[in-house]
Amino acid sequence: MLTNLRKAIIPVAGLGTRLLPISKSIPKEMVPVVDRPLIQHVVEEALAAGLNEIILVTRGGKSAVEDHFDTHYEIEAELEKKGKTALLEALRTITPPQLKVTSVRQDRALGLGHAIHCAAHLLQADEPFAVILPDVLVKPVPGDAAPVDLAVMAEAYQRDAAAQIMVEAVPLERVDQYGIVDCGGVEPAAGTAAAMRGVVEKPKPADAPSRLSVIGRYILPGEIMGLLANTPPGAGGEIQLTDAIAELIRLGRPVEAFRMQGRTFDCGYVQGWLQANQQLAREAGLLE
Repeated sequence: MLTNLRKAIIPVAGLGTRLLPISKSIPKEMVPVVDRPLIQHVVEEALAAGLNEIILVTRGGKSAVEDHFDTHYEIEAELEKKGKTALLEALRTITPPQLKVTSVRQDRALGLGHAIHCAAHLLQADEPFAVILPDVLVKPVPGDAAPVDLAVMAEAYQRDAAAQIMVEAVPLERVDQYGIVDCGGVEPAAGTAAAMRGVVEKPKPADAPSRLSVIGRYILPGEIMGLLANTPPGAGGEIQLTDAIAELIRLGRPVEAFRMQGRTFDCGYVQGWLQANQQLAREAGLLE
């Protein structure tokens, strides 16, 4: 059994153009969803999956994302002096003792694959890792006591050493907006996985191998870093993670599509961000 899965790479170097003008001077990862910024939601998701070493792949102008996980002694001392224990505890839960946050710069905007490879030197040889894209929130269904989806994926990887790619079903008419996985006609039930044969970027509905779209959660073997180093630019002139995953499959490495049980909220654009705030605020009892 593998036991060294503890790191999660979170790319935060994007410009956030879909959230403009909100993200003009505020990193999109710091835009609030209900009572805390987007980045805190995804770091909490990582911690719930047992991933306590976070690597932020960042750029200039994003220092607020890193600062959010610093201890602010002055505020804490003031809250303690005034007896505001609930607020003090809320601040302290942002950075629990087990959380370790490291950042590395992406010097050029050359795609997701390039961003992930920027963190290669922070991993040990062949060390597996997770990738979490912060634009998308993955939340459990209210009242569901099952582990978070990322935790199920991490457990599956540590048991079987098969790379895990989180997917969800989308309407056939929308498959041309996503990366779509090919599982050879097999459609896994929610909470289960199926072996992948490939992945196709934004296929036409008539050509789509399934309706299962990749949604921004991955558990990957360390070997993929070497593949990314040699992956040529693909779609959009960028180094695509999907191309490296396709190479993993070609090499005969096990790669599985894990069908999520929870819900997704795409906070990378205004309508999705508003939907997340409204829905999650209602569930927290903050809206009627």
